[in-house]
Amino acid sequence: MGSVPVGRYIYETGTRNMKRVQSFAGAKNHMVVMPDADKQQVLNALVGASVGAAGQRCMAISVAVFVGEAQQWIPELKEAMAKVRPGAWDDSGASYGPIISAKAKDRVESLIATGEAQGANLLLDGRGCTVDGLPDGNWVGPTLFSGVTTEMDVYNEEIFGPVLCCMETDTLGDAIELINNSPYGNGTSIFTASGGCARRFQHEIDVGQVGVNVPIPVPLPFFSFTGWKGSFYGDQHAYGKQAVRFYTETKTVTSRWFSSEASTEANFSIQLR
Repeated sequence: MGSVPVGRYIYETGTRNMKRVQSFAGAKNHMVVMPDADKQQVLNALVGASVGAAGQRCMAISVAVFVGEAQQWIPELKEAMAKVRPGAWDDSGASYGPIISAKAKDRVESLIATGEAQGANLLLDGRGCTVDGLPDGNWVGPTLFSGVTTEMDVYNEEIFGPVLCCMETDTLGDAIELINNSPYGNGTSIFTASGGCARRFQHEIDVGQVGVNVPIPVPLPFFSFTGWKGSFYGDQHAYGKQAVRFYTETKTVTSRWFSSEASTEANFSIQLR
C-alpha cells in the first residue's frame, strides 16, 4: 500500500511489460455515525480504529462523519481519545506504539499544523508527545480535529498517523455524497440501528469494502480485499477467489481415447464422436 502516484506508476510500468499487477494505492476511510447508533459503541470503535497501530494502517478510520444530532457526541469523543496514549510494546497501559520513523513523524506533525492553519478546530493536539523513559521515540499523541472541510489538507492527504478528522452533515444522503466524491475507495463503515439506513448505504456507496457497525471492514481471507477508485489499480483483487485467478494460468485439455470399434473413417468436422 502506497500513495496514488506510486501505485499508478507501478501498475502502468508492470502492465506495459505484460505483467499482471495488483497495486494498492492511497486511502482515506470514512465512518458515518447516525444519531440512532449506540453511542458507546461508536466512541469505542472510533478511538480504536483511528489511533490503533498509531493510525499506520491502510484500513484505519481517519474521517468520522457525524450525521444530524450525532454531532453532539464529538466532545465525548474528545474525552475518550484523551484517555489513550502511546508507549512501548511492554507497556500494558499503552494503546499504540510509535510512528515508524522520525521523517514520518515530522510529516504527521506538519499536517496537524497545516490543519490548524487552514481553520480546522484542533480539539486534541498530539504534537510534542513524550513517553517516560523513552524521550527520543517517534511519539505522536491522539489528535482530533472538528470542523474539517474537503478543501483542507488534513482531509485530502492520507496522514498515516493517529489523527481523526470530524465532519458534519445533515443527512445520510449528504454523507454518502461526501464519501463518493472522495478520490479514494478503500474502506468505509456506518454505525446505525436502522436496517434501512444500512441497506441504502451499502448499495449507494462507491467504496469497495463496507462495514455495518464494524469500524474496520477488513474482509475474511476467503473474500477479496476490494479497494476501489484511487485506492487500487488492477482487474483482480488480492485474497479470495480473485487472487486465485490472478495467480493462476488456465490450462485446457481436450482428450479422446480410442476403442477397437472406433471408426477409421476421415472426420471432416470438429465435433468429437
